[in-house]
Amino acid sequence: MRSSVPPSPEAAKVVRPGGLIAILGGGQLGRMTAMAARTMGYRVRVMDPEAACPASHVVDETIVGRWDDVAAARMLATGADAVTLEIEQIGEGALSEVARIAPLRPGVAPIRIIQDKTLQKPWLAEHGFPVGPFRVVRSEAELHEAVRVLGGSVFLKIGRGGYDGRGQARIGVADGVDFGEVWKQLGAQPCVAEQALDLDCEISVMAARNPSGEVRSYPAARNHHESQILAWSVLPAGVSPEHETRAEQLAADISAALGIEGLLCVEAFVTKQGDLFVNELAPRPHNSYHQSERGCITSQFEQLVRTTCNLPLGDTALISPAAIVNLLGDVWINSTGEPDFAAALAVPGVRLHLYEKLAPRIGRKMGHLSATGATAEEALARVLEAKRRL
Repeated sequence: MRSSVPPSPEAAKVVRPGGLIAILGGGQLGRMTAMAARTMGYRVRVMDPEAACPASHVVDETIVGRWDDVAAARMLATGADAVTLEIEQIGEGALSEVARIAPLRPGVAPIRIIQDKTLQKPWLAEHGFPVGPFRVVRSEAELHEAVRVLGGSVFLKIGRGGYDGRGQARIGVADGVDFGEVWKQLGAQPCVAEQALDLDCEISVMAARNPSGEVRSYPAARNHHESQILAWSVLPAGVSPEHETRAEQLAADISAALGIEGLLCVEAFVTKQGDLFVNELAPRPHNSYHQSERGCITSQFEQLVRTTCNLPLGDTALISPAAIVNLLGDVWINSTGEPDFAAALAVPGVRLHLYEKLAPRIGRKMGHLSATGATAEEALARVLEAKRRL
C-alpha cells in the first residue's frame, strides 16, 4: 500500500551512496541494516554498550556507550549524514544531542511517545486508533481497580524497557496471585494494564515513511509467540482481505500521525469477534519482518536505509511466501554439541542467519532460519522442520 503526506522541511536533502549513516544500537537489527547499507555503498557507524556487539563485525566504527550516554551520542552523530535507530530505549538527552547535530530519523517526539507504553497507549486512543480496553496504572491500588474494571484478567506491562516477555505479567482475580507481589516484581513503576482478549491470531504490519512524505506498507505477517517471545512469523498472514487492507492502512496512518521518518511496525490483535486492535508500536526494524529479505521485493533493512537517506521507497510487494523461526540460546544450551546446521540447511529453501553473539543464554536471540515456499504453510513447515533437525 502506498500513500503520501506533506513532506518535512528537510525533504530536499538526500544522502547519497558514500555518505555516513549512524545507527543508535548495534544489535542484530543494526547489523542487518548495516549489511544492507554496505550493499548500497554507504559507510556505517553504530553506538552500543558492547564493543563486540553483532553490528561491530560489519561496520566501519563502533562507539561504545550506554543508551543514555550523551557524550557517546555526540560522537556517533558528529560527521554523520543521518542517524537512525534499531532500539527505541535511548535516553531523551542522548536523542536530543543527536538531533542537534544531524538529522535523526525518526525524530525525538515520536520516539518519546513510543518508548513509554503509558504514553503510547493513550496517544493511540486519543488519536482514534483502535485499542483494546486498558488503564494506566501508577500504584498497587490502581492495579486492583484496573483488574476489576477490565473484567478480572489483564496483561500488566511496564511502561518503559520491557521486551521479549520481560517486564510483563498476566494476572487475574481467578489466579490467586498476590497483586502486590506482582507489582513489586515489576518494579512498582508506571504500567499499562490491558484487558485479556479472546484472540484469533496476532499479526504485525510494517510501514515506511521517508522525509519527503512517501509512505508504503508491507503485507501483514502472522506471528506466534512462546513465553511472550516471538517463535515464528510468516508472510502473508492469511487474514481476511478486509483485515489485511485495514491493517496496512492503520500502519500508514499511525506513521503519518506520529511524523515517523523511518520504519514503524504495528503489532496487532485479531479477535475471535473480528475486531482488529493495535497492541504495540516499534519505530525500527522488527523481528516479524526478517522474512522480508526473502519474500518481498525490498527488505525492511534496505527500506530503513532508504528512509534514513530520503531515497524513494522500495516496492513492498510480496514475491514469495516466506517464514522465519527464531533461534534462541536454548538451542545451544540444550544441545549435546553444536547445533547441526548442515541438517537444517538440507531442507529445501532454508537459509541460516546468525548474529555473531558471543555467548548463548536462555531466551537470547542468537539467529534465525528463513525459508520460502509455494504457500505460507509450506514456507512455515520448512523452517519448523529445519529447526527440528538442529
